[in-house]
Amino acid sequence: MSTSRNEASGDVAVLPQRSTQTTSDTRPKRQPPYHVILHDDDDHTYAYVLVMLRRLFGHTLEQAYELAVEVDTTGRAVVDTTTFERAELKRDQIHAYGRDRRLKRSAGSMTCTIEPAPES
Repeated sequence: MSTSRNEASGDVAVLPQRSTQTTSDTRPKRQPPYHVILHDDDDHTYAYVLVMLRRLFGHTLEQAYELAVEVDTTGRAVVDTTTFERAELKRDQIHAYGRDRRLKRSAGSMTCTIEPAPES
């Protein structure tokens, strides 16, 4: 801190020093990404998966079909990558979507999990 003297009264004032540090980065930090993963089973039809992915995620018919094929052939597919909170919401929406009415043996929703996505 520096000082300044008022010549008329003899008082001493303390002046704050100016910071020489640069301001830190004030941009908001990005939240880490999470994958929403749909798992395969034999209790849901392609039609069910296509409609669900289009309705819940806004995928085009082509995108939904490619994801349905991936789920069927590999056992799982990443249907969305998003923030943790939105991933939880989408997982819960899949779990609440209900059974496939096209198959009598379908007893409930498809299995869906979330997991951290690698950051690039």
